[in-house]
Amino acid sequence: MITLRTLRRAAEARLREAGVDTPELDARLLVQHALGLTREQLLFEPDAPLTPEQAAKAHALIERRAAREPVSRIIGERAFWSLELSLNADTLDPRPDTETIVEAALEAIPDRAAPLRVLDLGTGTGCILLALLAELPNATGLGIDVSEGAVEAAAGNARRNGLGDRARFRVGNWGKGLTERFDLVVSNPPYIPSSDIPSLDPEVREHDPLRALDGGADGLDAYRAIAAQLPDLLKPQAIAALEVGEGQAADVAALLEARGIRVTGVFRDLAGIERCVRGRNDR
Repeated sequence: MITLRTLRRAAEARLREAGVDTPELDARLLVQHALGLTREQLLFEPDAPLTPEQAAKAHALIERRAAREPVSRIIGERAFWSLELSLNADTLDPRPDTETIVEAALEAIPDRAAPLRVLDLGTGTGCILLALLAELPNATGLGIDVSEGAVEAAAGNARRNGLGDRARFRVGNWGKGLTERFDLVVSNPPYIPSSDIPSLDPEVREHDPLRALDGGADGLDAYRAIAAQLPDLLKPQAIAALEVGEGQAADVAALLEARGIRVTGVFRDLAGIERCVRGRNDR
């Protein structure tokens, strides 16, 4: 007889054999999702019997993870900040490191009740913009992405999290063509040097969209484009907060300063890596 306990043990062993970093956690999440169980059912009913069809459904998901497809892609969603976000093939899978941008931006806002306008360049799932709107009750925002699929995902995530009336999304090339000025501009642009793409973990290399990863020869192409546009996108004294790759903070800070955006802070993620550069338009 197949039980929850035996299924989980087999799933953990398969993922461990495949070299997955967190086999126990991933097995639990995938079995729970495959069988439509609550966490309490999974933990407190280990001897519950399963049908062969239920076991086969769970094993199919485990095999996808063993092939290094991320759990979030298999399940189709990711938790970020206080939100639950849906993913699709056109969106980057949001990482906890990106919450550093949200923290840095909120720190620079003296009045969170103000009716601010927020712009998110390369919005993807909408994670940064929506997290900020969740903390800024009177703010509204615009998310831009080059991918129509990403724009559809972001709009759906806004509705899913009760923010559909305060967030709008559109297809575009960074801030090109925008005439409005904003109180806050945020972005997590592609920043991985092109030559580094082949060495990325398969979870990233094979499942995140290349356009959301590849930052050009030195990883800084998107920052050059964004820095050039920021003076026309930011109101006087407005804030910009950009995610950066490891070792890129000084270069990105220099690009901002060259455009008249005074750098007001560099922020580290939970691993201690410089992850966000924040600046202010002093013009």
